Amino acid sequence: MRKSKFRYNPETLSYEKVDRSLFERMFRGLIFIAPTLILSLLFGFFIAHRLDSPREKRLQAEIVEIEAQLNEWQNRLFIIDEVTEILKQRDEELYRTALGAKEFPEELRLMGIGGSNRYEHLKNKSNSQLLLSTAEMIENIESKLHAQSISFKELIALTKDRENRLASLPAIQPVRNSDLKRIASGYGWRVDPVYGTRKMHWGIDFTADVGTEIYATGAGVVESVKTNSWGYGKEIVIDHGYGLKTRYAHLSEFKVRRGQKVQRGDLIGLMGNTGKSTGPHLHYEVEKDGQKVNPINYFHSDLTPEQYEEIIEISNNAMRSLD
Repeated sequence: MRKSKFRYNPETLSYEKVDRSLFERMFRGLIFIAPTLILSLLFGFFIAHRLDSPREKRLQAEIVEIEAQLNEWQNRLFIIDEVTEILKQRDEELYRTALGAKEFPEELRLMGIGGSNRYEHLKNKSNSQLLLSTAEMIENIESKLHAQSISFKELIALTKDRENRLASLPAIQPVRNSDLKRIASGYGWRVDPVYGTRKMHWGIDFTADVGTEIYATGAGVVESVKTNSWGYGKEIVIDHGYGLKTRYAHLSEFKVRRGQKVQRGDLIGLMGNTGKSTGPHLHYEVEKDGQKVNPINYFHSDLTPEQYEEIIEISNNAMRSLD
């Protein structure tokens, strides 16, 4: 039961019962509990801002772990970037020089670097600077590696082309040294054996027995296989690509057909004495870009330096050709 309150009335010289309104009673109660409420709010604010909850502690630990991981990745990215620069340097100073390639365009190496706003949304994140720098490093390295891959593809194509070019080069003698009797006539002005006049001899004459095996001097495709009643007689022409062709004339027999692919050292025919020929021999020619050139300049794969010098001397001293 709520206690009654009394107030002394000096006019009546007596104590009178005090009846308070509901609002007055609530106001007095609020004043009474206000300090407690204020202290509770202050304590709650302190707890909320000074003491982390288990969830907040867990999140904070995850943030620290992510920061450490990003820093570790940045260190690895620095190493990858250094390796990329080494590859670029070797590309420019070694590989391209060795293959005779043109300098790789610098604008292709710089494509995609700088000016990107793709990571604008990261600026409002916590640790935004670390996130932005990591993202920019990744983008920079991706651009460099993409450009380097383009350069390497070009170099690989050049390497394969160089291999094909070397395989196609007419770099050996068409007759084995063991079968060869002598080089009867070389490239240059010679006395025609039939007409006795001075005439340009466009190839080299190799003498050996009829039936001696004749070999392709480089990889290519047989362009023609034909028999002439005069001139070259039975002849084979091989297109080696890259502007190079070889002719094998005065044969006695064919071992290939038109359109056939051949490799260096493949048997293509047998030596003979057909056409305008005064004795068993092979007339061998080399064409470069439509011009007949001295075949002696292409013999290097199967001759020693001494043999090469000897062939040059013999071919230069010969005054009469066999065709």
